[in-house]
Amino acid sequence: MLLLILNSIFCLFFLAFAWVNLNDSDSWLWVPIYMVASILCGIAGFDLYFPLVYLFFIAFYLIYALILFFGKDGVRDWITKYHTPSITESMKATKPYIEKTREFFGLLIISAALALNYFVSGGI
Repeated sequence: MLLLILNSIFCLFFLAFAWVNLNDSDSWLWVPIYMVASILCGIAGFDLYFPLVYLFFIAFYLIYALILFFGKDGVRDWITKYHTPSITESMKATKPYIEKTREFFGLLIISAALALNYFVSGGI
């Protein structure tokens, strides 16, 4: 029952995140990222699991997260160069590191949700 509730929440939140990203300049990337996560969590809510699909997308999301972490004005720069100022002040990304840092944490959340379903499914 708890897993059904978690997957329902993840499904709805990822769907909302996809919708919010529709007006971004990089919506071609972020809408599919969030929609895949939403669909996979929604399907898992019906006890349908796809371990290999989870592994593929977890790998993709974590590789992209690493790129965002080490890239110019990425998370590493947010920590070391900018000394971790707030990234939640407004929805507009006024500083170069804000969007990349937010995207990084979004990818980690998606990866965690998919990893949860992977482990619940018993893996490969």
